[in-house]
Amino acid sequence: MSMIRTLAIDLGGTNMRAALLDGDVSRLEPTARETAPASLEEFVTRLRGLCAEIGGAEALGIAVPGLVEGTRCRWVPNLPYLDGQDLQVLFPNMRVAVGNDAQIAMLAEACEGAASGLSDALLLAIGTGIGSAVLAGGRIVSGGQGGACSFGWACADLEDAGEDRSGWLERIASGRALDGIARDLGLADGRALVNAARAGKGDAVAALDMPMRRLGTALAGAVGLLDPQVVLISGGIADALDVVGPTLLAALRRQLPPHLRGIEIRPGAFGSRAGLIGAALAGAAGPDWRHIR
Repeated sequence: MSMIRTLAIDLGGTNMRAALLDGDVSRLEPTARETAPASLEEFVTRLRGLCAEIGGAEALGIAVPGLVEGTRCRWVPNLPYLDGQDLQVLFPNMRVAVGNDAQIAMLAEACEGAASGLSDALLLAIGTGIGSAVLAGGRIVSGGQGGACSFGWACADLEDAGEDRSGWLERIASGRALDGIARDLGLADGRALVNAARAGKGDAVAALDMPMRRLGTALAGAVGLLDPQVVLISGGIADALDVVGPTLLAALRRQLPPHLRGIEIRPGAFGSRAGLIGAALAGAAGPDWRHIR
């Protein structure tokens, strides 16, 4: 993939990170970390300001926490000012590539990271919510409307009433869900819960059992459907795989046929940098960035 001078933006619901790609993408580090813009005007002004600060860029790659079709943002729940906005129209003097943050993270892992050299992989980005991406036959799957791989909406509870903004799996196994479980035990957050389990505290170990079993059971459906070569975990939970991995993997394998039980779960190579690295790669590749082979 040829490299051109690219401004990479990893835009989250609350924070934004930026970097300039003009060399080795695997070493890319954020040059700006700040609060996400609060309005469309602020967003456009800030990105133009970043371009000026770095002396200009030919391309713009952006990871957004929502649904994308082409260069248009269709639904970004935590940044609704982007809904319906075509980013190529907003930045007409640069070549623009934009994608869902999990799909952009998959691009990084497939090109330079833990899925490098593989044709088929599944990535779960487990942070505040649960995002996901699928690499199938060397292409990142987007679906008919850009919304493929919304795995946080997987459900195995017939009594669940559903919600408009978050799916069943997110509500029981995401970072936000683990924060709630932690508070019920008098702990600060999900990270403290994991640390307590790592230290062998029985109540913390027990509290993590059910959400990880549910996550593994739901994940079996995706593995059975897609037959990936590996399942990658990114986001905050990736740092906890030593604690939650065995339960997750056991539940996953229990629901799979023998020929699929060899599936591995491993952390992504880039951790929190995956979105930024993927945005840089997407910007350098252009609108057809999902064809990575």
